[in-house]
Amino acid sequence: MVFFSKINDIEIVIKRIRDKILNIFLPDGFYFSHNGYCPCCDKMVNFQANVSWLRDSFLCSNCHSFPRERALMLIIESYYPNWRSLNIHESSPSNRGASLKLGKSVKNYVASQYFPDKPFGMQINNFYNQDLENQSFKNESFDIVVTQDVMEHLYDPGKAFAEIARTLKKGGAHIFTVPIINKHKSTEVWAVKEENNSPVFLKTPEWHGNPVDSKGSPVTMHWGFDIVDFIKEHSGLDTTIEHIDNLDYGIRAELIEVMVSQKKE
Repeated sequence: MVFFSKINDIEIVIKRIRDKILNIFLPDGFYFSHNGYCPCCDKMVNFQANVSWLRDSFLCSNCHSFPRERALMLIIESYYPNWRSLNIHESSPSNRGASLKLGKSVKNYVASQYFPDKPFGMQINNFYNQDLENQSFKNESFDIVVTQDVMEHLYDPGKAFAEIARTLKKGGAHIFTVPIINKHKSTEVWAVKEENNSPVFLKTPEWHGNPVDSKGSPVTMHWGFDIVDFIKEHSGLDTTIEHIDNLDYGIRAELIEVMVSQKKE
């Protein structure tokens, strides 16, 4: 009994020390941790966040994936269990999470980035240079098209959705994440393109990170749930919005919806 009492005392001291450290180094003293299985690196890991905005901070201890990346990977595996043998195009992949898993596991994986000052269709540093609104890929080239937080940065998303549908094989799907900012109102256009290709913001200017452009990408759309109707109108694809909340997979965060837009057989 004395032995167990000493163990408990030590655990209490350790907890108090940890809490003091967190209060010193974290702005709001927030700390959240959960052990589980990461769908991106396929390992038992610890998911941990030190700020309350979980979307970009609730990281896998092994591959540093975000919750939305883990959700996207689960959705791909759920809808297409044979995903490893399919033809997959990912636009603007990151260097972690689902992008790394797809790139390493799929033989017929094509990655593209947007380099507006280079000829479209050419290969640059293992990426195909593609404008999502005017792609050079042939009709029905891919079983799955993946985009992660890309569709809120396009000036003509309707054209991009149509192009994605054109490049999908019958029975294929565009599986993607995009922040559904407008939970209770319609989609809003946030910025339009000036003649010199610079953004003209109609609302408060917003920029997100861009893996190939240090100045970032302008936010052009604040999507609402009417994105389903928008996609149908411009591409003919039927879209399902999937929402996963499962701590055992490290999936809990804000703006975590995954869209699955499927092309009929």
